[in-house]
Amino acid sequence: MEVPQAPKKLPYVPTEEEIRRYYEAVWKAKNIQDMMIIKTLLYTGVRVSELVGIRLTDVDLQHCQIRINQGKGKKDRVVPFPPAFKETLALHIQHAKQNGGTYLFESNWKKKYTDRGIRKILKKYSDQAGMEQSISPHKLRHFLLTCLKKKGIDDALIQPYSGHASRQSLEVYSKLAITEAQGEYNRVIHEFPV
Repeated sequence: MEVPQAPKKLPYVPTEEEIRRYYEAVWKAKNIQDMMIIKTLLYTGVRVSELVGIRLTDVDLQHCQIRINQGKGKKDRVVPFPPAFKETLALHIQHAKQNGGTYLFESNWKKKYTDRGIRKILKKYSDQAGMEQSISPHKLRHFLLTCLKKKGIDDALIQPYSGHASRQSLEVYSKLAITEAQGEYNRVIHEFPV
């Protein structure tokens, strides 16, 4: 006897125009920490639970990569960020180190942010931008991964960054060297709207 499965609903992915409008609200607020949080989510596609666990030592500025330790499924991986973001991120890290920070994003009380705290920040800008659908960390993740796919990057190159369990058809490619995927990422990220 076969049990019918409920059809999976496709996730909502913001449009480029919505992302531009959203980021405009972030820019106008002139809160550097919030800007860094949102750009890191946008550029890396990390999950919010992974973002709050990033330590300063996990960022490799030389190779434009961030190590995600114990991500979903207790898996470690490396995600890229665009070279154009390196200088801004380096200044943020320098400031955090001078203030005795451990995590990439910490509150004024030297505590790492919580998932809930990050979601609250993103919601604030959704409201300010008058978004019909609130922008969540996962919607930024969907936006990046969809954008990379639209730009022609192969699933086998996206999969190592995404942290998704490998699909059967991609098992052979899931062990691609990170440098090959980095080159493809760098090729298309300069067209990213923010």
